[in-house]
Amino acid sequence: MVWDGIPLWIELKVSNVNAVKVSPHQIAWHMAYCARGGLSFFLVRRSKQGDIVLFDGDQGSKLADGGCSAARGTVFKGPDAMFEVLRPILLDKLSAVLRPAAVV
Repeated sequence: MVWDGIPLWIELKVSNVNAVKVSPHQIAWHMAYCARGGLSFFLVRRSKQGDIVLFDGDQGSKLADGGCSAARGTVFKGPDAMFEVLRPILLDKLSAVLRPAAVV
């Protein structure tokens, strides 16, 4: 998706307990995308808690192995709260990727 001129990828998942189904292909794709400066995330709806948790794309293997409790994520009550916080995060990550490397 492109949100206000910022390209990003959000993989949607649902968890009834702690476990999150993430395939090896999804893990590899997110790792490669993040390694090249892409902005990607796993967004997990936790049915039991009634909230959503946003994980950076590089957390895919931890999600697959240990579920929501094994990976670092940010908990939100709903999508409105998430999108309010997400924009500054995206701008920071994007500016870090686009910042020219220092010449030594």
